Amino acid sequence: MGQQALAQVLRHLPRAASRGGGDPNLLVGGDTADDAGVYRLSSTRALVQTADFFTPVVDDPFTYGRIAAANALSDVYAMGGRPLTALNLLGIPEEGVPPDAVAEILRGGARTVREAGCALVGGHTIRNLEPIYGLSVTGLVHPRRVLTNAAARPGDLLVLTKGLGTGIVTTAIKRGKSTPGLTRRAVKLMCRLNTPGANLGERGLVHAATDVTGFGLLGHLASMCRASGVAAELHAGAVPPLGREVLGLIARGCVPGGTRTNLETARALLRVDAGVPADRLVLLADAQTSGGLLLCVPPKRQAAVFEVLKAHRTLCAAVVGRIVRSAEPFIQVLP
Repeated sequence: MGQQALAQVLRHLPRAASRGGGDPNLLVGGDTADDAGVYRLSSTRALVQTADFFTPVVDDPFTYGRIAAANALSDVYAMGGRPLTALNLLGIPEEGVPPDAVAEILRGGARTVREAGCALVGGHTIRNLEPIYGLSVTGLVHPRRVLTNAAARPGDLLVLTKGLGTGIVTTAIKRGKSTPGLTRRAVKLMCRLNTPGANLGERGLVHAATDVTGFGLLGHLASMCRASGVAAELHAGAVPPLGREVLGLIARGCVPGGTRTNLETARALLRVDAGVPADRLVLLADAQTSGGLLLCVPPKRQAAVFEVLKAHRTLCAAVVGRIVRSAEPFIQVLP
């Protein structure tokens, strides 16, 4: 479901607003399309709550479990929090998926949860037409150290911690067009936890953050611009693909439907320089699974942020643009 369709559905629901009115302890609700909800328990503790699941993106059940768990945990890290507990969310067809495969999915998820220092406390399983797996995660964050998508400031540098292209590569895998090396890089990227988010939040080094997942870099950056009342300049050539082969796969038509929808949805907010190649624009819209963090970094704190990213051995630390002042949210895409 694209952002526009999702917005049409959500507008019929009661909004848990975190800006004005409602429960004063609800620090982040649904009004800014952020990565997770945040509820204050005391002056020093707040809960971060999220849930995420999806259908398999790789054939190996254990790896699928690892990726799905990392993707769900990422929302807590994107808010500057640390995961505390997790619940399995599993849907399995009555036939076609052997018990051993189900066990491997859960084993993969449990491994990633342990890697995050999080406690797996149970879960729920239903019958479903196709496999789905993910987690409901609760984390903790200091109320004054919450990272949101609504605090970007003009002048902030946009820093990306993982390359783009997992949607394109997983489509290529399904079509038998991905190389073994590219597949391994994509799996490594999707399994990597976004743990730097907690450290960056606790040290107050960034103004705002989000993780790049299903709506692509353009979609999540657009949400940040709307929530923060700013605009952005994005340098397409500075955004790293997860492998050199990714742009070639785009030329060969390995573009998932979600990526195409993301690009069409984002066009209303885009101002694209004539020098931006079409394949680069597709990459910016690619629907990511367990993508990296997009950080809004004050220039004076860039060195400190990069030290944290280096200590966590992030897959990349690329300055891909900056936040600019504007009366209307838009994204200027430059070569």
